[in-house]
This record gives sequence, C-alpha cells and structure tokens, in this order.
Amino acid sequence: MHFLHVLWLGMPVWIWLAFIGAVLAILAFDLGVMHRDSHAIEVSESLRMSALYIGLGLAWAGAVWWIYAHYGDAGALDPQIAAAATPDERAWTAVELYLTGYLVEKTLAMDNVFIISMIFTYFSVPREYQHRVLFWGIAGVIVLRALMIGVGAALVMQFTWIMYVFGAVLLATGVKMLLMIDHAPDVAGNPLLRLLKKHLRVTGELHGQAFTVRRPDPRTGKVVLFATPLLLCLILVEAADLVFAIDSVPAIFAITPDPFIVYTSNIFAILGLRALYFALAAVVHRFHYLKVALALVLVFIGAKIFLGDWLFAGKVPASLSLATTGALLASGILYSLWKTRAAARR
Repeated sequence: MHFLHVLWLGMPVWIWLAFIGAVLAILAFDLGVMHRDSHAIEVSESLRMSALYIGLGLAWAGAVWWIYAHYGDAGALDPQIAAAATPDERAWTAVELYLTGYLVEKTLAMDNVFIISMIFTYFSVPREYQHRVLFWGIAGVIVLRALMIGVGAALVMQFTWIMYVFGAVLLATGVKMLLMIDHAPDVAGNPLLRLLKKHLRVTGELHGQAFTVRRPDPRTGKVVLFATPLLLCLILVEAADLVFAIDSVPAIFAITPDPFIVYTSNIFAILGLRALYFALAAVVHRFHYLKVALALVLVFIGAKIFLGDWLFAGKVPASLSLATTGALLASGILYSLWKTRAAARR
C-alpha cells in the first residue's frame, strides 16, 4: 500500500482519502438519517443543524493542526508554512490560514443564500422539498470545487504571476459588489433558464420531490421523460454556485496556495450551507451590511497580494489576515443587526 503515502498536492494520498471519506459519511448521515423523510425544516432545526456543521468545521481545524505538525513539512506548498521554524509553528500557521479561508468561504456561502432564496421563490418550491435541492446542489458543488481548485492549484504552481490576476479579479469583484449592493438578480430573465425551457420538456407543476417524470407527450401520445420545475431549480442553484466560485476560488488562493487547506476550508464552509439556509432565508434582510463587509474583505484579500510584496517581504502574515477578515465580517454583522433592530421589533 505504498501509494497511500505518496504525496499528492502536498499531502499523502491517505489523508486526502480520509477527508473524502469523512465528507461522504457526513452526507450519508444527513440524507439517510437526519432527512430520510421530506419535511419542512423549521428555523430551530436549521439552527441546530448549523451549529453541528459549524462545530465540524471548527473541529477540522484541530485535524489541520495535527496533520501539519506531522506531515506539513513533506510537501508544503504555502511559503509561510514551509518557512516555519518548528512543527508547532507550522501547524498554527496552517490553522490560521484554514480558519481565514473557512471564514471567507462561509460568508460567501451566506451571501449565496439570497440568490437561492429568490430561485426557490420563483419556482414556488415548498419548504419540504427545498432540502433535496440543496443536498444534491451541495453534492455537485463538492465535485465542481474539486475540479476548479485542481485547475487553480496547477496554475498557481506553474505560473506565479497568476496570483496577481486573482488579486485583480478580487479587487474588481469587491468594487462591483459595493456599487451593486442593492441590485436584485432577475430570475425570470436568466438566459440559462430560457435556454432550458427552450430545449427541455418541462412539466407545468411540481411532482413531489421528483426531478424527472414520465408522462405522455401532448403531440405524439408516447410516454417520454419530462423535467420538473424542481430540476430547473437545481440547475440554477448549481449555476449560481459556479458564478460564486469565480469569486471564492481566487479568494481562497489569495489567502493560501496550499490545495489541501483550500479544498477542506471550501468544503466545510459549503457543507453547512443547506443547514444554515433555512434560518438565514427568513432573516436575510437583516444582514444588508454584511454584503458591504464581504465586499471590503474581497478588496482586502485582493490588495494584500500586491501590498504583501512591498510591506511584508512577499506575504501578509496569516494572523493579520485572519484578524482583519474577522473584524470586517463581525462589524458588518453587528452593524446590520443594529440598523435593523427597529424592524425586528415589529
């Protein structure tokens, strides 16, 4: 079993397999035990599920510490981790980078809740069916992010200048987000939705949790496969994540080029999205200024790629990135809650 100890993207293969196995076990437990029967998820259940997933994400920080204390010197792909003088310093640097990435990705995922809520509203999807869409949406995201992160890691390792491209993308995205803070996407006018309706047979109503159904074709009378609105909803949710990934993947690579930290922080942040959705969807209007804070975080992460070369000998310290990111996001949340306190009382 020598291949299990072969390094792949900076980590032994067995560590990657252990992480993937843990994620699959979590998904199986979620769908097969916690949500075996479809039901409307209330806010209280959503909060309990969210606390569980956040706990798992934070607990993984302990695993990151152990992994990088014992294996991080074998193929460290982040300059800060590679430059650490001791295993403890290496491990704590990896934890700081993981927590920064997790925090940024979690907030980006929260921002995605607004788009998902609009998609569900447009298709009039009942709450008891929304979890199924979110579950399979997350499963697709896990594969999609793996592909995008793999491509990103290959680019970063081959072309060091690609980090400046990522930095420019993040700066532009942050500024655009600030300028379009009150812009609401038009689901009905979505080009992808128009394309799907043009080329797929789609039923006019939902059929329970089914993504497809077989029914007679109105023109020929033959029994053929039809897509349901729930399938269109799933495709739009996946497409929305693809758009967000264009921002989030450069953001996490701007924090660290280490593929293991990049992927694990992404996945643990996204795993809890469907749990958090049902609580956030009801109060998303109270977090208006979180989008401002997130835009500033993207500007900060993009800017530090350029400023790091001038002010920090090539790399902004992980502790400073974590502290700044945390302070900006906490400020956005607290200010949002304070500004909307009067509306919350009514």
